[in-house]
Amino acid sequence: MAKPTSELISGSNSKNQISGRASVLINTFFVIYSALCILPLLLIISVSLSDEQSVMTHGYRFLPANFNLAAYKFLIKDIDQIVHSYGISIAVTVTGTILSVIVIALYAYPISRSNFPQAKFFTFFVFLTMLISGGLVPWYLVYVQMLDLRDTLWSLIMPLIMSAFWVLIMRTFFKETVPEAVLESAKIDGAGELRIFIRIVLPLSLPVLATVALFQTLTYWNDWFLSLVFITDNHNISVQYFMYKMMVNIQYLSSNPNAMAEITRAGGMVNFPSETVRMAMVVVGVGPIIFAYPFFQKYFIKGLTVGSVKG
Repeated sequence: MAKPTSELISGSNSKNQISGRASVLINTFFVIYSALCILPLLLIISVSLSDEQSVMTHGYRFLPANFNLAAYKFLIKDIDQIVHSYGISIAVTVTGTILSVIVIALYAYPISRSNFPQAKFFTFFVFLTMLISGGLVPWYLVYVQMLDLRDTLWSLIMPLIMSAFWVLIMRTFFKETVPEAVLESAKIDGAGELRIFIRIVLPLSLPVLATVALFQTLTYWNDWFLSLVFITDNHNISVQYFMYKMMVNIQYLSSNPNAMAEITRAGGMVNFPSETVRMAMVVVGVGPIIFAYPFFQKYFIKGLTVGSVKG
């Protein structure tokens, strides 16, 4: 005799439910893990608000031994350059992320279609770029001599637009998540490939688009190497590279007795807050990314499951 439907549903739910003890253990684990993620940031903020001498004497503490804003006062001495570099980083990050998502999606969609004859070739081609690099010197010559992008914002955008890894991730999402029947129905109704891509594929792919956008945003915002290679003046440098240069200068002056003697004779600052300034730079650098993350969070978790095994 067949069991009632209510009993089957109840039995299925009981198998999927987690016991109270297991739930406590799982919640405890994630609380501890979250604390381990948050504590380093709190330590960085605490050190940036501490007195340099206290840090050198007592080490890092979660509560400032002697509250002091000397590190931030030191940074805002060049506030005009910091604000300008912030503007450069924001412009490069926003423009680069938008263009990157568009280019990656335009490459990933055709190679995800089963009716594209060269799909395997172009998939292997983009995968090959993850294994073999053209070399730093040819890469530099392409952007400086052939494209003439030195000292332009495009030199900070173009090299990071394409990512083979995210092309393969987005291809997997298009192939496994977007129903082939929906695309065929749209094609029968007279929709072209571009219209199908814009009206059907992209709206169904918001999770992977948000995931790619988040990681590309982090890539552009944290980059300082491109400013080092392609920018020769301070007008177009990113905020990350500006802070890197400032930190290198502080370390050089702090470790050079002759330079410190010249600064002392000139009546300049003798004690540079190197450790606290380092932490203050981190706080200034990561601030915008922390505020940007909630805008991606809605689709980010869904995007993390791209390529997972379906039951």
